[in-house]
Amino acid sequence: MIYKDFKDKKLSALGLGAMRLPIMKGGSDGQIDEEQTVKMVDYALDHGINYFDTAYGYHDGQSEIVMGKVLGRYPRESYYLADKFPGYDLSNMDKVESIFEEQLKKCGTDYFDFYLFHNVYEKNIDPYMDEKYGIMEYLRKQKEAGRIRHLGFSCHGRYDTLKRFLDTYGDDLEFCQIQLNYLDWKLQDAKAKVELLNEYKMPIWVMEPLRGGKLASLSDENSEKLKACRPDEKIPAWGFRFLQSIPGVTMILSGMSDMEQLMENAATFAQEKPLTEEEIKVLMEVTDSMLDILPCTACRYCTSHCPKKLDIPTLMSLYNESRFNMTIITQMAVGAMPEDKRPDACIGCKSCEAVCPQMLKISEAMKDFAQKLVQPAGL
Repeated sequence: MIYKDFKDKKLSALGLGAMRLPIMKGGSDGQIDEEQTVKMVDYALDHGINYFDTAYGYHDGQSEIVMGKVLGRYPRESYYLADKFPGYDLSNMDKVESIFEEQLKKCGTDYFDFYLFHNVYEKNIDPYMDEKYGIMEYLRKQKEAGRIRHLGFSCHGRYDTLKRFLDTYGDDLEFCQIQLNYLDWKLQDAKAKVELLNEYKMPIWVMEPLRGGKLASLSDENSEKLKACRPDEKIPAWGFRFLQSIPGVTMILSGMSDMEQLMENAATFAQEKPLTEEEIKVLMEVTDSMLDILPCTACRYCTSHCPKKLDIPTLMSLYNESRFNMTIITQMAVGAMPEDKRPDACIGCKSCEAVCPQMLKISEAMKDFAQKLVQPAGL
């Protein structure tokens, strides 16, 4: 197992995310298969994985309970446990103390090695920072008391949101968890977020390294391109090798749901094999072939001509995301906008199209986006 230095700790470069644990056959998301989870955790620890990540809402609230029970069979100092305050739900903002105490109890522990503000994004950043809720003040006190060893945050928000949170709380936070993979390097401009975090000297935790499994298998054509570079490297491993090539990446979390995935990923992290410049070039070519992006350059000529004052570049970026895969995160990002600034507010006047250097059919894109948003989304 590869290990990364963080403060006084040596963390396994691969962490086990407890968001997609095995569930009972025919069961609901909250019915975790504890027997299989025990086997997976045992295997993980036996093969050097020492970081386990859970959260209040995972598996309908059962993830913390099961992980606490399974990990509780081992000495507390033999693993690192991460949990998060569920501020993605605004109704939780005035409950930080009661939820934190509940989480400790559910996990059967006296402290969390790592604790995060969960999913800082456009809709909750103001409540997260509102002094009347006192979330940072409370978590800071828990850290001083030793009940939180390291405090960080996860972020699905846009670049400006990430920067604002760093500017406000950067001195209190020790790490940041972002969605990072070779697809989102371009699709969500994760490259810019990485550069920002490196500028702040903020260690990077990675979530969705394989895009919820979508990068675990590719088309035959793209698979052949990668195999021509590394004949013995499996396709999922390319996602991890890419991340091993990114400066600042300390922890890579994978939500593994069965033993086969765990064994394969653990084998990948037995050795660090970052990609060469030429291999990254080939991987970016593969990425481009997977994307059907409308080439909005965010020049913002359109915004001054929109009678509804829509933030068209941001909406186009989110639309491109939805065209690849509509997710709950995309829906949340749009939901954070005022109702009169969402895609369905477009009146189809085409004033924006008259000045668009790329000659994009923005009005059609907004109509299609509005229709996509009412469809069920994936994770």
